[in-house]
Amino acid sequence: MTMSGITSTQPVLEPTEEVQRPKYRAYNVILLNDDDHTFDYVIRMLKQLFGYPEEKGFLMALEVHETGRVIVCTTTLEHAELKRDQIHAFGPDPLLPRSKGSMSATIEPVED
Repeated sequence: MTMSGITSTQPVLEPTEEVQRPKYRAYNVILLNDDDHTFDYVIRMLKQLFGYPEEKGFLMALEVHETGRVIVCTTTLEHAELKRDQIHAFGPDPLLPRSKGSMSATIEPVED
């Protein structure tokens, strides 16, 4: 009851289903090994494109050399596509005359 003597009622809200937000889908950007780029090139590229310190770049260069691939970042699809394209556009290794182009990279969805 209000002070004026008039009763007010509020509508009763029925519980509704919880709204499901779309799950964030993450993608890995994977750098692939080749024999046409030096460790220095990989380290410099990772520093310029991803902001990684040289130590982390070296560890990633070692991993791609030893295993054939390394995950360089995990992000949204759009950002992963951008980073892959930046790797593909980075150009040849100036320290290796046989290097004719950029390294290869791919993107893959992160397994749930």
